[in-house]
Amino acid sequence: MRVRAVRGRSRSSPRTSGGWTPWLYLAPALVVLGGLLVYPVCQLGLISLFRYTQAQVSGGEPAAFRGAGNYTDLFSDGRFWQVLLATVVFAAACVLSTLAVGCALAVLLTRVRAVPRLALMLAALGAWATPAVTGSTVWLLLFDPDFGPVNRLLGLGDHSWTYGRYSAFLLVLLEVVWCSFPFVMVTVYAGIRAVPAEVLEAAALDGASQWRIWRSVLAPMLRPILTVVTIQSVIWDFKVFTQIYVMTNGGGIAGQNLVLNVYAYQEAFASSQYGLGSAIGVVMLLLLLAVTLAYLRLLRRQGEEL
Repeated sequence: MRVRAVRGRSRSSPRTSGGWTPWLYLAPALVVLGGLLVYPVCQLGLISLFRYTQAQVSGGEPAAFRGAGNYTDLFSDGRFWQVLLATVVFAAACVLSTLAVGCALAVLLTRVRAVPRLALMLAALGAWATPAVTGSTVWLLLFDPDFGPVNRLLGLGDHSWTYGRYSAFLLVLLEVVWCSFPFVMVTVYAGIRAVPAEVLEAAALDGASQWRIWRSVLAPMLRPILTVVTIQSVIWDFKVFTQIYVMTNGGGIAGQNLVLNVYAYQEAFASSQYGLGSAIGVVMLLLLLAVTLAYLRLLRRQGEEL
């Protein structure tokens, strides 16, 4: 009986003594996150349930409760579904392109000497540190139909990249990848450096090509890191605003290059329909949460520890 009592106390004591300690360390960060995230999200959801226009902002009229009225108007609007489809396709293309470029350059960094590696790292970090407005403006100048050097090099004359819908999306995609791939490159490069050299040497001695080493050796070992950069890229690219707004002058001709973030901005601030704009923001939040949770659940089914 004494042995059992001692065992019972030894098992329960760590839980009782250290149960609240992690939460005490996390409390300051949770308070900050609550103020910066929880409160704005709650306000966003609350405004989306009301008729909230410039009249209500100025105090001329009281806010009228609409319930799901803003969401009903949104889902019954065919333009919303067109913008949603364009946003999903554009974000998917940006994520795949960013991951491909970032992972390829990360592998390249492990194959070049110190000086080229340093130069590539500095160039990538310079692209990463460039503000979105500045980077978008520079890309517009590079592809300018009258003075841009790209059209001259390609022999395209006065071709306007921002006039056509798909060429404008392509131009924005290139700028998004340019400013996003450094995060993927640096993160994946750090992960590759943590892989034991003996593993890579063994794969090379077995006759595996570089692509086979990446697919069969590095990618499985780097899957937790790739999970993080994928989720980050999905969140960043799905809510792209600055690049689209600057490079297509607010969404392109007749709104042909609208994405959800720019669409929400137009409805909320250009049209003063703050309730409808908030409803678009709530839909974006729920879509991002659904994609992230589905991706994490898929990885857990595959036996990955997250």
